[in-house]
Amino acid sequence: IVVRYPEIWRRENLTEIPSTFVSIINDCIIANKAVVIVKGLDEWPNEFQRQYGTIDLYWIVRDGGLMLLLSQLLLTKATFESCKIQVFCIAEEDTDAEELKTDVKKFLYDLRMHAEVIVVTMKSWESHVESSSSGAQPDDSQEAYTSARRRISTYLSEMKETTQREGRPQMVDGKQVVVNEQKVDKFLYTMLKLNSTILRYSRMAAVVLVSLPPPPLNHPAYFYMEYMDLLVENVPRMLIVRGYRRDVVTFFT
Repeated sequence: IVVRYPEIWRRENLTEIPSTFVSIINDCIIANKAVVIVKGLDEWPNEFQRQYGTIDLYWIVRDGGLMLLLSQLLLTKATFESCKIQVFCIAEEDTDAEELKTDVKKFLYDLRMHAEVIVVTMKSWESHVESSSSGAQPDDSQEAYTSARRRISTYLSEMKETTQREGRPQMVDGKQVVVNEQKVDKFLYTMLKLNSTILRYSRMAAVVLVSLPPPPLNHPAYFYMEYMDLLVENVPRMLIVRGYRRDVVTFFT
């Protein structure tokens, strides 16, 4: 299933977009269908605008090789045939980066795929909390994090006022809202760090492909759109991919 990322979801007359967007993703997961979300569709090059940069893959979860397959399909088009593929593996700080890089390179070699493999370490949420409590200086993403957190808090406050006035439990998307603020903060942090990593290494990439984080349970659709906005911010062209966990790229294809 291919859908366009709804960049206009914040408009006042389009309040149903978050729940519709999340429902589509959840329905695809339940139906065991692959999902590709296209961000920056209006910025997509036409057949006469040849690209000479890189096609960057941020491989976070096992997806059956769908991102690898999509990158190979892009290379078959005249627009992208001059591009090179880079595979970024996101690892936590205590991961053996060289061992991970060797394993991924061997996997790609066995599949006869040519790509540069880059391992990027990212501080875990637990390490971030620990360093924050010890008085470490905030990084550049702190402002975006604070803004998103403020919008979520405002959304919750308005919802709470409405439900108290109407004398009913807090319900969003047909489910009772149970907010775990630590989990909200963890999602915000993870999306921000991934976005900052993409902007650091792939700002000039022709296309960026990244694993789609599934909508977390018991989080309102509005929250998920905030998470996703942090992930895609300032990335002009992106394919956000979730495979159906069956191998679409094998040793025999």
